[in-house]
Amino acid sequence: MKILGISAYYHDASAAVLQDGEIIAAAQQERFSRIKNDPAFPREAIEFCLGYAGLSLGEMDAVAFYDKPFLKFERLLETYCAFAPRGLSSFIRSMPVWMKEKLFLKRMLHEELGKIERLDKRPLLLFPEHHLSHAASAFYPSPFPEAAILTLDGVGEWATVSIAHGEGKKIRVLKQLDFPHSLGLLYSAVTYYCGFEVNGGEYKLMGLAPYCDRESGDYRRIAEVMRTRLVDIKEDGSIFLRQEYFDYAVGDRMVKDGVWEKLFGFPRREPDGPLAPVYCDMALAVQEVTEEIVLRLAREAKRLTGSERLCMAGGVALNCVANGRLQEEGIFGEMFIQPAAGDAGGSLGAAYAAHHVYFGAEKRNLEDALKGSYLGPEFSGSDILMAARKYRLPFRKMESEDALVRATAGLIAEGCVVGWFQGRMEFGPRALGARSILADARNPGMQKKLNLSIKMREGFRPFAPAVLAEEAANFFELEGTSPYMLLVKKIRAERRIPLPAYYSGMGWMEKLYFQRSELPAVTHVDYSARIQTVDERAEPRFRRLLESFYSLTGCPVVINTSFNVRDEPIVNTPEDAFRCFLQTEMDYLVIGDLIFSKKAYLVRE
Repeated sequence: MKILGISAYYHDASAAVLQDGEIIAAAQQERFSRIKNDPAFPREAIEFCLGYAGLSLGEMDAVAFYDKPFLKFERLLETYCAFAPRGLSSFIRSMPVWMKEKLFLKRMLHEELGKIERLDKRPLLLFPEHHLSHAASAFYPSPFPEAAILTLDGVGEWATVSIAHGEGKKIRVLKQLDFPHSLGLLYSAVTYYCGFEVNGGEYKLMGLAPYCDRESGDYRRIAEVMRTRLVDIKEDGSIFLRQEYFDYAVGDRMVKDGVWEKLFGFPRREPDGPLAPVYCDMALAVQEVTEEIVLRLAREAKRLTGSERLCMAGGVALNCVANGRLQEEGIFGEMFIQPAAGDAGGSLGAAYAAHHVYFGAEKRNLEDALKGSYLGPEFSGSDILMAARKYRLPFRKMESEDALVRATAGLIAEGCVVGWFQGRMEFGPRALGARSILADARNPGMQKKLNLSIKMREGFRPFAPAVLAEEAANFFELEGTSPYMLLVKKIRAERRIPLPAYYSGMGWMEKLYFQRSELPAVTHVDYSARIQTVDERAEPRFRRLLESFYSLTGCPVVINTSFNVRDEPIVNTPEDAFRCFLQTEMDYLVIGDLIFSKKAYLVRE
């Protein structure tokens, strides 16, 4: 059974190929087009997946698209009618696109697929519902024979939250919350008001929240307004958003700026404008609301299913602070969170839904089937040398893998920033040691250097630690593992540095570079860190690099951040890596067996 899954036309388009239930390849279109969160038909991603699998379109038993366009159109029409005459201008602008294109999605897909390969026979097209695609993307590759499934996002066709039960080949939806009441859209509305990009800046809001002073009058007032005026949280985790304060249902913006300014007492922050403390307060207020809702939904999922296992997907499942809280509560004994939890994972979920739900194949895997999320392209030594000739950078070819990892570990220990490019590219938003920028987590000045000189992004943003899995509990308050960098946990108390008495009175910007632990470059202002545990399933050279760094320094932790700069996707090809390396202040670039520098140098083995 060969199935192609496609996600497209909203944001973060992608493709995936399953063969007999095994994931052969999966990739996001943005990595090929170099357009961040590219929503376009993922032609290049499809071509890669088919090529890697050694298959043609004509060999596919089905092509599965990640949602049902007619249900989405129904929701748009009913919403415009319910809010009329509000939204008339938006309705007039959006309907021609639907009437000319999106209502004829089947025809569009056939046309686009025909540009990839001339087909004598049109492939079977399947359209699982959006939340089924999300649920399938988490449950079917999970190691669980049965599990509760919690899907949380902005909106699919109608559903914004769904609780399902997966067992064997079946997924049964037990309960759902419908548009316009949406936790994902509430979080995005606050993201918008704090000056960040919707469907791209939510993780920035999550990183900003810990800078809030919980004792301030502003925070208490903002939190009270949010809970009493914007959102009503029910016991089962369902919510009611008061639509008089929002504009996303039929308008062009997330919120009514003037209304929110009167409500909260301060204006919307302009993108890249000054970050006043009230925006930190607002970030924490919505983060705490989010955590409360997620915990209530999890308890409801446990009540409905009786399961001891939980799978999660949807964009809100990328909120790793809420995930960490959920694990700490112990509602479920085991959790599996889809690393490509947003719409990118929809292509994989659509393919899985076709395989198990439509074709009725049994679920057989009892281990994580995602292969560490290393599902994208990889490049040979000749590919790397071909790209290297164009840039004429000095390099040294290392004679063995042991020499390569020892030399790289030495560079990191000396305070260098290293671009690391090995094996197959990751699927999803996290760099997990295949397309990473690496540095020493012990270096007090490294967070500032990485943010401002390498990543070229906001200075308040934290960095994630990658740690040898067997050593993680010695540094972090973590039970179990976190291979996909989707859990935030605290640094252990004995690793922290006591704060002076005057610390609480410091402004949030003054706290930014204050050394708080033995690992200052990965310790956020609340002593938290978004952890990646690295075991034998990780990219092999990355695991060996951490082992070598541990042997050299006595520290099993390095900074691991994605190999890209602000507003660009993670690098895909060696060519992408060279360009990124040259436009930043990275010190070295390690691709395959080669170590590149911007200047003549010697690498000690």
